Amino acid sequence: MSEAVPTTNHEFWQPPAIVPQIEAVETILVPSAADACPRCQTEFMVGARFCHSCGCGRPARDASQSWTRYLEFHNIKQGAAVVRQALGLPLPSLVCFLLGVICLASALFVGFVAPTDSVADFQAIQFWRMEWLLGGVAGFIAGILLRISGPPQK
Repeated sequence: MSEAVPTTNHEFWQPPAIVPQIEAVETILVPSAADACPRCQTEFMVGARFCHSCGCGRPARDASQSWTRYLEFHNIKQGAAVVRQALGLPLPSLVCFLLGVICLASALFVGFVAPTDSVADFQAIQFWRMEWLLGGVAGFIAGILLRISGPPQK
């Protein structure tokens, strides 16, 4: 950036001499408007590692606090592998098992949440619950059949 304007002071773009050595591994900084220097409360420039006013180093962000890390593909894959190892199921059986659990939870949810003002409403809700329960049973049976027909687990 200092090459764009030849009269720019080069010391502006370098860290101060009193800052301790930075680790060889650099963290990726995600710029946001809310980042401010902890010492002088000046807002950091986009992508800057140091404060342009006082020279204080920019604190590293802890990316592990974000809930979105659970939605990253490698974390989902790792979690599925842990569940597969804990239950001892191959992937198709695990998917059918989870489908059955979701159907059973939906049957319970429909029973608790849906209003029953008349006998016809009650019968309709019971019919929905029977459908969800049949879906859960079908999921469990499919998981059992896929487990039997699949290769043995080591």
